[in-house]
Amino acid sequence: MGPEAMGSEPTHDAWPCSPVPSVPGDVWHWQLASMPVVSRVRSDLRARIAHPSVCSASTEDARDGLLLVFEELASNALRHGGGEVRALVVAGPGGWLLDVSDEAPDRPPIPAVDRDPALGGMGLHLVAQLSSDYGWEERPGRKHVWASIPSGREEPPTQRRSHLPEPRTRRAPFWD
Repeated sequence: MGPEAMGSEPTHDAWPCSPVPSVPGDVWHWQLASMPVVSRVRSDLRARIAHPSVCSASTEDARDGLLLVFEELASNALRHGGGEVRALVVAGPGGWLLDVSDEAPDRPPIPAVDRDPALGGMGLHLVAQLSSDYGWEERPGRKHVWASIPSGREEPPTQRRSHLPEPRTRRAPFWD
């Protein structure tokens, strides 16, 4: 099913449809069966990025960003995806590539639009802000949602935030 069939707004305007990039580096992967497993994997990921070789090549803010992006994409895959959920992190020279996949290729990631941020659902907007690049692709029987998180030690490339619709913000009533 194409993105246009999913709703009135084409998905490519909301969350870019582009292949998971191939980057060199150390590869870490996990299977995520439930939210408690996501918490345990997040702890494992935190321990891996606390290694002195990673700490010296990245900032604390960048490492915190990686953990937050992991949590958002993993929880989205469990809540809105389906079947077996897998997470893969590639620790490369300039940062990390995070790829979270599920068995729901017919359900692309769609950022919340026109929703009060107090109601939640703003995770994809947060992922876009913390990432230097992001996207999703459909492969046979799987959907891959990915994000590149810079190490914080280099100048970040231009971000693609403008590709996402802006989330609704609270507006004061016109009579104030």
